[in-house]
Amino acid sequence: MSNTPVIGVLALQGDVREHLIALAAADAVARPVRRPEELAEVDGLVIPGGESTTISKLAVLFGLMEPLRARVADGMPVYGTCAGLIMLADKILDPRSGQETIGGIDMIVRRNAFGRQNESFEATVEVSGVGPVDGVFIRAPWVESVGAQTEVLAEHGGHIVAVRQGNALATSFHPELTGDHRMHGLFVDMVRDAH
Repeated sequence: MSNTPVIGVLALQGDVREHLIALAAADAVARPVRRPEELAEVDGLVIPGGESTTISKLAVLFGLMEPLRARVADGMPVYGTCAGLIMLADKILDPRSGQETIGGIDMIVRRNAFGRQNESFEATVEVSGVGPVDGVFIRAPWVESVGAQTEVLAEHGGHIVAVRQGNALATSFHPELTGDHRMHGLFVDMVRDAH
């Protein structure tokens, strides 16, 4: 890998375009990933916000769930936002029928914990190692609890909203919607450090 990592965005559903733009702004080569062969060509992967049940079902349908689990288990850097955070959870408190996760972060997550779509909001979140960021929370989950290996990077309203475990990063909020690319910059640095 050159100093410019190739980072994929899981492009099954959700705000893929915004992540591609944010990654490019953070000095990565960004490309959509829809098939196992595309997954094999990237140094890291972003799992975007969207609808976690739909993303789960499409990942199975497209033959991506097992390759995703294998790459994450092998240490491929991965960053999940909102629904992506749910996808990286080892356990969901209230999964929908048939909903699967990739896993990779020892945490228990509550879906839609901050409320419905009309209760979406923005708030400044102090992220460890990054500083204050604008958090856009849209039907956002929160992290109920974490295991010993999981580092809490941010809380909002007494709830965990950003975590990191090894090469896996996850936020309840959407940094790709703000024009502030520091969270993506942190992830790009994680990908560089992993190689």
